Amino acid sequence: MRRPFQQVDVFAGAPYLGNPVAVVLEAAGLSVGRMQQFAHWMNLSETTFVLPPDVPDADYQVRIFTPGAELPFAGHPTLGTCHAWLSAGGTPQQAEVIMQQCAAGLVPVRRTADGLAFAAPALLRSGPVQEPLRSHIAAVAGISAAEIVDAQWVDNGPGWVAIWLASATAVLALRPGVVDLDLGVAGPHPAGSPEAIEVRAFFPAGSGTVEDPVTGSLNASLAQWLLSTGRLTAPYVASQGTVLGRQGRVHVSTDAEENVWVGGGTVTCVTGEVEL
Repeated sequence: MRRPFQQVDVFAGAPYLGNPVAVVLEAAGLSVGRMQQFAHWMNLSETTFVLPPDVPDADYQVRIFTPGAELPFAGHPTLGTCHAWLSAGGTPQQAEVIMQQCAAGLVPVRRTADGLAFAAPALLRSGPVQEPLRSHIAAVAGISAAEIVDAQWVDNGPGWVAIWLASATAVLALRPGVVDLDLGVAGPHPAGSPEAIEVRAFFPAGSGTVEDPVTGSLNASLAQWLLSTGRLTAPYVASQGTVLGRQGRVHVSTDAEENVWVGGGTVTCVTGEVEL
């Protein structure tokens, strides 16, 4: 059957500068195998499928697939899916919050002056990275162990481990080899810059390394780490995708309950129908 479809650019103020996600609306009845097949064919970082919720507080349910596997949660697909659902006429139960159901649980999304923003989910794994893994990360990143200022587990679903470098310049200069783990890298821009940090995200794909243009889940977990250790204060803006020719901007803020919110611009680039 023909199903409504959108391709949404996320974490950018204009089309084709952020990270795209494919969104299949009205996906009820699709098998997991069919979803995975379509995600593999789309060959984007993620493709999502919107289903009716099966818990009372959720406005919709989403399943998130990479070309090779299903994810319990991912950041830019959360914002892109919410954008597509709203633009297709979705009406949330609460005026101020859209509640997304995914495999990781309920994820609140709200409208802000900087675009849609999701509440960062709790970390599944945190804490410092010990040897010999720290030295291994340096080796696959193509830097010396001494260049890593700090390293931390920041896993909120995809499996992220992150390193903090001395500067954004050092982050931009990275030319990693073949990575065998999901690696986030961040470093500070000079004081007074419009963006507080530069972020890059690498993960293995086959026998090579892929760099993600703009990564919501990583920025969410980085924020929880860097805010809790005092390296950053909120609100702040992270830049990502620079090396890939993108202009990703991730807006991080906190609320009175100290929840971390991660957001940015979303724009529809493709709309139509797919036969699935």
